[in-house]
Amino acid sequence: MAASHRKPPHALLVPYPLQGHIIPAVHLAIKLASRGFAITFVNTEAVHHQTCCAARRSGSDLGHDIFPAARASGLDIRYELVSDGLPVAFDRSLNHDQFMFAVLHVLSAHVEELIRKLSLRADPPLTCLIADTFFVWPSTLAKKFGIPYVSFWTEPALIFSLYYHMDLLIRNGHFASHDNSKDTITYVPGVAAIEPADLMSYLQETDVSTVVHQIIFKAFDEAKAADFVLCNTVQELESDTISALQREKPFYAVGPIFPAGFTRSAVATSLWAESDCSQWLDSKPPGSVLYISFGSYAHIGRRDLEEIAHGVLGSTVSFIWVLRSDVVSSDEPDPLPEDFAEESQGRGVVVPWCCQVELLKHRSIGGFLTHCGWNSILESIWCGVPLLCFPLLTDQFTNRKLVVNDWRIGLDLGRTNKVNREEVSKRIEILMEGEAGNEARKNIREVRRALEIALTPEGSSHKNLDQFIADLTKYGEQINGV
Repeated sequence: MAASHRKPPHALLVPYPLQGHIIPAVHLAIKLASRGFAITFVNTEAVHHQTCCAARRSGSDLGHDIFPAARASGLDIRYELVSDGLPVAFDRSLNHDQFMFAVLHVLSAHVEELIRKLSLRADPPLTCLIADTFFVWPSTLAKKFGIPYVSFWTEPALIFSLYYHMDLLIRNGHFASHDNSKDTITYVPGVAAIEPADLMSYLQETDVSTVVHQIIFKAFDEAKAADFVLCNTVQELESDTISALQREKPFYAVGPIFPAGFTRSAVATSLWAESDCSQWLDSKPPGSVLYISFGSYAHIGRRDLEEIAHGVLGSTVSFIWVLRSDVVSSDEPDPLPEDFAEESQGRGVVVPWCCQVELLKHRSIGGFLTHCGWNSILESIWCGVPLLCFPLLTDQFTNRKLVVNDWRIGLDLGRTNKVNREEVSKRIEILMEGEAGNEARKNIREVRRALEIALTPEGSSHKNLDQFIADLTKYGEQINGV
């Protein structure tokens, strides 16, 4: 390691094995490689297998690697696979807790074995570990091998801060209580105020013995020991929260992390075969189509799905609905009402998956009914498409607060198990044609400008990434006695 300062930095980058985490990690790898890093990107065998299957159904053959195009452009990105502890064919969607248990207890052993192998033969030598914050082992492994741990947070800084200060929430009775307090939360550093109903779903629960809670508790113990944190957000959108976190540790807002030019990624990241919707969209007037998607992972209850489907039918709006086959359950691949296809014929299209960035930037898209995943929000902002929010899980409830209350770039559709078709129809029409929708459209253009400026050479995200690289280099020299 003593001579590593004379060679390029070499980061082992490990994304969480879910598509919403993999996409920004891939583009972070490309960003860092374009700044002179060597990157070893680590996928699980199961994720790679599903990505390859999706690519084959779309007419491509990935082989053993997703980065050949990046290397052809001169970037040093290597690719490694590890087991997550479960058979490749195991249905992780249907068996969520077993999947999380494997991620919690088994995956780290395979990552450690890979680090040990690379520490003996990697050229240039490994100089840091960049791993998703939700892993429960990165700081421990990084210390074991004498390299810095860079925690990669793929969600807003607000959510990182709330998890980071779980001890304050517990002390004040807002979390981990049999009767969680319902009063406004005003004591989290850098967070002016937040209602308990806007906390992440896992922080609203009273049973904290689940495997997911075990992961969250341990992951943020590790995050507190991280040497650096990279966050896929923009300084100007969350300035107070980020400033408070920077008083805790080196924290860099480097988002939005998109493919260059906000185009279809040259690196395969989709876990499902993508449908081409362009011809249908081309036939529709500008801003007339509602895009509906509940993302790559979250599940929706059958009752809510049926109410939303009937609400869509009851509106007058054209729509394109991206509906995963497992969105309710892997055991229920066709969850729409029986008469939905017939009643929506000519007005709507339902496809299993698509390239979201290409769809959102199409001129005919005028609104996005979304689960409020962070990638979806950033992409929608970039395309100037206002949002209709129906969060389902985890960070999505807190993301809705940012969208609806703080930035006013979208509308709230309602709560799970309470949404009704009449209100869905009404909210869709307000978003697409009403005054509130026009106001959200105006506001989202202003927020988009903040994202654009942040990514310019003089912008905050560009400068923050430069500062991170300089600080990491200096830190590496210090720990190696250079």
